Amino acid sequence: MKRLAMNFEHRRDPLAPLPVFARRLARSVTLGLAIVLLSLSIGVIGYHLSGGLGWLDSFYNASMILGGMGPVDSRPVIPSAEKWFASVYALFSGFAILIIAGVMFGPIFHRFIHRFHLDLPEKGR
Repeated sequence: MKRLAMNFEHRRDPLAPLPVFARRLARSVTLGLAIVLLSLSIGVIGYHLSGGLGWLDSFYNASMILGGMGPVDSRPVIPSAEKWFASVYALFSGFAILIIAGVMFGPIFHRFIHRFHLDLPEKGR
């Protein structure tokens, strides 16, 4: 059975060759982009349904919240359902960005730390 998690080398193993690292990085970036697409889709559909916004305005608001800029709305009256959705979606987006960054930069961070530990002498030898 194929594991869903990435297999990183153990601290005693040699550093992964560059092609292995490149494939690992490509997989993590692809997974990160899929999470962005899923998160953005949730926001677009939520804005469209809760606020009655058009698809482009929904995409615009969802993109701004997911990117950390905040909602963009110049209407004088915003429906309560949209306010509730925007509040929950903003909290969700904050966590999503942390997860996306961890997934996408995980292999780079692991390689850096692994390389750093290879340079340290082992105790007891």
